[in-house]
Amino acid sequence: MAAAPSTSFFSISSSSLIFRRTPFLCPTSFSASSLPQFKKGVSGLGHVLVQVNCVSERSKQSAEPEPEVAPSPSSSDSPSSSSVVGADEDVGVSAYKWIAALGGIGFLETAYLTYLKLTNSDAFCPTGGGSCTTILTSDYSSVFGVPLPLFGMLAYGLVASLGLQLSTEKKKTFDTGKSDGEIFLVGITTSMAVASAYFLYILNTEFAGEMCLYCLASATLSFSLFFITLKRFGLQELQKILGLQLFVASLVVIALTASYNIAGSGSSSSMMETEIPYFETEITKESSPMAIALAKHLHSIGAKLYGAFWCSHCLDQKEFFGREAAKILDYVECFPDGVTKGTKMAQACLDAKLEGFPTWEINGQVLSGEKQLSELATLSGFKLGDKAETK
Repeated sequence: MAAAPSTSFFSISSSSLIFRRTPFLCPTSFSASSLPQFKKGVSGLGHVLVQVNCVSERSKQSAEPEPEVAPSPSSSDSPSSSSVVGADEDVGVSAYKWIAALGGIGFLETAYLTYLKLTNSDAFCPTGGGSCTTILTSDYSSVFGVPLPLFGMLAYGLVASLGLQLSTEKKKTFDTGKSDGEIFLVGITTSMAVASAYFLYILNTEFAGEMCLYCLASATLSFSLFFITLKRFGLQELQKILGLQLFVASLVVIALTASYNIAGSGSSSSMMETEIPYFETEITKESSPMAIALAKHLHSIGAKLYGAFWCSHCLDQKEFFGREAAKILDYVECFPDGVTKGTKMAQACLDAKLEGFPTWEINGQVLSGEKQLSELATLSGFKLGDKAETK
């Protein structure tokens, strides 16, 4: 134990100044009883005892300013590595909660579209018209015979589940330092983003001039999930999973292209091998005044409707107009003699380069799929006031 500060007493003679230093150890704490008792006045030797406080060597050292020492990284004054990790985890939890939320929204949207597809119901289109129904009932709405929205519903549901799981996950694996769930999430969101880009290309090329808000909303959700997921990875980690992303992207493009090619060739070959005699379809719905006026307007501008007698969608298109109005339309039957082996479409249909049935040709535009009356009115420039001009 280090010595405590000491106190010295000097004896001063009355005839001459004689200093005598008498050191003793001071206690670590002082009290009145611990101090030596001295009588005031002149001692028998003629000395005056004067109490003088002294400072020990340790006190001098403590009084001197200590050199500043740079704080170590592990000191309490500097941010610890655990706090940095905790902040990073908080950011990750927030990101994965966003992923779970967006995935849930996408799941609800695609579940609604799956219901419409399985029940053959018309989709509610906020912008009006029948573009949504046309696109959602086209040949591109199925992949290998499975409704496309069903794939989307499964993908969004899986993303939402992974987002909830990863928001509480701590274990890190894989050589990238990320968990298996995070790597799996990257693969799913990459496939969704590539598929969305593929369908946007089809939307712009095959359905020019038409709009499907459900398709655009799904694409926005897919791209958002993709970029939020990638943001959780650093540059070096992204380089490690780049091969996985390229593989997934290639697989998605090959699968979609093969599906649509098979669907196209399959329908053509089945038509060539099947013999169907021609028959007329009966329209049971009564036409409204607006439908009759629109049919007359379409006839006056030379609009044509191409179809086939065996096509259920063509019958549905005529049912939109009703019995009286459908007879006014310029309808072109592409298989007037029925379907037999080696049968070709009517020359007018070949010249129109049809890709499916039904197909409208309005003001030089070739539009595939069923159209609502309101959409046909917009495309043809028909106004509700025009019905007063026709009987």
